[in-house]
Amino acid sequence: MPSHAPTPPEPPVFHWFLPTGGDGRDPGGVTAVQGRTGAATRRPADVGYLAQVARAAEQAGFAALLTPVGLGCVDPWVLASALTQHTSRIGFLVAFRAGFASPTLLAQQADAFRRFAGGRLRLNVVTGGDPAEQRAYGDHLVHDERYARTDEVMAVLRGLLDGDRVDHAGAHLRIEGAQLVDPALEHPVPLYFGGASAAAEQVAARRADVQLLWGEPPVAIGERIARLRAIAAGQGRTLRYGLRLHVIARDTAGQAWAEAERILAGLDPAAVRASQARFAAMDSTGQARMTALHGRGTAEDLLVAPNLWAGIGLVREGAGTALVGSHEEVAARLAEYRALGVDEFVLSGYPHLEEAYRVGEEVVPRVRALVAAGGAA
Repeated sequence: MPSHAPTPPEPPVFHWFLPTGGDGRDPGGVTAVQGRTGAATRRPADVGYLAQVARAAEQAGFAALLTPVGLGCVDPWVLASALTQHTSRIGFLVAFRAGFASPTLLAQQADAFRRFAGGRLRLNVVTGGDPAEQRAYGDHLVHDERYARTDEVMAVLRGLLDGDRVDHAGAHLRIEGAQLVDPALEHPVPLYFGGASAAAEQVAARRADVQLLWGEPPVAIGERIARLRAIAAGQGRTLRYGLRLHVIARDTAGQAWAEAERILAGLDPAAVRASQARFAAMDSTGQARMTALHGRGTAEDLLVAPNLWAGIGLVREGAGTALVGSHEEVAARLAEYRALGVDEFVLSGYPHLEEAYRVGEEVVPRVRALVAAGGAA
């Protein structure tokens, strides 16, 4: 007789973050006079230290390492290539700026990486939301035009990585007769993509495999996933969803909140002012949503949902929220996000070496147990 037992829920996938701008016990921030504050860079972003972080994440069971891109980071392609020689299993979620290099060249780089590293490659397509930084790279397109260009880059890149011959004539790209020679098709390369604007959501629906979200309250995440599902369905597609969060987890909630208070007390007021001014000048919808979560005062004043704390975003660009609490509390919140449709999590904590072990050993197994038991349904 056929079994009527419910299908077990698919376990979430967990990734870790590589601090390629330097690491320390807190996010530190940037001041107009000092540049990056010393608190954020007590551990330089050299291969020796980042290899330790990579091996810790691998041993702790994470699937891949997000390697960011930007003026404050070392080059992700060079770094990830170096770290493949210090690891054996963990993958690399390599970020790149769409439009800064030919998608044919990017496809060649990605194909060489997946071939030489035995797969282990995922790509994070970054459009960019800071006009000042974009101009520093020589890019002067306005917001929606950048996303239109990203759409074309992803279309060409996907075709080439899938082994197709690509001819493309668009507003931003003209590609004729591009094709990889003997591509390593046995190693698929998923495309991760971020962006919260209407233009970004249309690109995600057409081109992405995984849509990355920053850590907003569950209600907002549920609304975004529902909207993206509907847009993708209109394209005849489905997406996976990933959530980028920091974690401050300890044996007890009191210990975790004490650590959040320590981080908050250590933030340089000048760094907070400089960071907030810089964020206000960006045209990123996602950054605006992060900035809107910030309050002032004690750690509890920055609490925007159960266990979701916005203090990191006072000085850190991009993902600015952390789940704060006991290991059990943080695991329960992650399981709730899983129940809303989040398939993958990209986590981090300060410092990233020690926290890779803590989160991988104490939080991740609890989340998997909750999801397997249907505890967050």
